[in-house]
Amino acid sequence: MNHLSGKIPPSLTSLNFLSFLNVSYNNLEGPIPKGTQLQSFDVSAFEGNPKLCGAPLRNVCPLMHRNSQDMENEPQLSWVHTSVVLGFIIGLGGFCGPLMLKRCGDAYFQFLNNVQDRLCAMRKVRA
Repeated sequence: MNHLSGKIPPSLTSLNFLSFLNVSYNNLEGPIPKGTQLQSFDVSAFEGNPKLCGAPLRNVCPLMHRNSQDMENEPQLSWVHTSVVLGFIIGLGGFCGPLMLKRCGDAYFQFLNNVQDRLCAMRKVRA
């Protein structure tokens, strides 16, 4: 007994050279991190920790709310990205929507031709 408490750090799963681990009879809690190393150890390496759950133990982890630290590590969709995508979709719909309607499509192409003519004329005046 080492008087360990808290959760098992997920970084232990990256220790591929770890061939033996015994954390039995401590005060560990939460899920055992998923990784090839920790699930390969015998159940006796984790016994005596009643709040510990997950493979290789028979204790199934209850569905818990994710803590704020886990939420911080996940990439989040920002409002800027959302508004850019939404603006692109609305702009594309505003351009392609009238083209799908035959009557409006002809008028729309005529409008774009007029805009192009005006821009070319403005460019020639400046040059």
